[in-house]
Amino acid sequence: MTSQRDLATLNTFAQALSHSIDLGQVLRTALDTVAELLALDTGWVWLLDETSGAARLAASRNLPPGLIARSELMEGSCYCLNTYRAGDLRGAANVNVVWCSRLDQLVEGTNGLQCHASIPLYVDDRKLGIVNVASRDWRELSGEELDLLYTIGALVSLSVERSRLAAVEERNRIARDMHDTLAQSLAAIAMQLETADALTPDSAHVRRALALTRSTLAEARRSVLDLRAAPLDGRDLGGALRALAEQLGVSLTLAESPTLPPAVELALYRIAREALTNVSRHSGTKSASVIIDGAVRMRIADRGAGFDQAKIPPGHFGLVGMTENARLAGGTLTVESAPGQGTTITAHIPLIR
Repeated sequence: MTSQRDLATLNTFAQALSHSIDLGQVLRTALDTVAELLALDTGWVWLLDETSGAARLAASRNLPPGLIARSELMEGSCYCLNTYRAGDLRGAANVNVVWCSRLDQLVEGTNGLQCHASIPLYVDDRKLGIVNVASRDWRELSGEELDLLYTIGALVSLSVERSRLAAVEERNRIARDMHDTLAQSLAAIAMQLETADALTPDSAHVRRALALTRSTLAEARRSVLDLRAAPLDGRDLGGALRALAEQLGVSLTLAESPTLPPAVELALYRIAREALTNVSRHSGTKSASVIIDGAVRMRIADRGAGFDQAKIPPGHFGLVGMTENARLAGGTLTVESAPGQGTTITAHIPLIR
């Protein structure tokens, strides 16, 4: 039976969460609360990236010296993360005690730790991450203790979701600011350049400046829409790409792989959108092929004008965006192009299992 002291601690914890939007502080408070309630004084929190699905170490408490000295052991996947992704973290109150594969790689510096309790974080069916807690004098947790960990996990899950919703609201605010300042200023500059072009029709400098301003304005407007909207809009990747190609006036030949995780589909869509936009604007052709395999690799090719990669033409801002989107998703991007030989873009985003 949960004691009055435990209930008071949980109440204090819940109040702390309700007054903080600093996610790092929320997670540290959660680990401190577990230490106070159950004397599990070591812990760390993994959060999954919404786009790539990669796990990042978001908070920790009293890590063993071996894990501090060998920081590479706190990177990448592990047994508990793989088990969590597979949906097998079961047990009393949805908390499972697992052997720590990271500690298992240490010869010394474990502080006597061997295993930990893993508390999965969910909102509905969406996986958010894991809270791992441990103690050197490990013992089997009682049903009441597992219930306490489950309650803490539920509270942390709500806080993580609230933090992400706050980030969405901030993106919308930035989108409004971009629309009200940058986009409107660029539109005003374009109008002035159009006037200058009408008065001095033979000025190549004015025409180049006008073309660059119009292109930058289009990019700014697209960024505003991207910040405000969910790019896939409830469709699968193939459906979203077909709709995009139709919008851009590009004839698309599409070969798809089996269904991919939503985060991977979103990353590939963002890259494909930049590539197909470049096809529409710069390639001199209106057709492209997209091949997506289960690796996961996406190959986008056109037989257009191509370009010298050492001399990126004005307006090819999308190449930078594609490379950044691939990097943020934990992948890579290569570009093959030469004048008169078309362009092939290959994105590789490894699946995290």
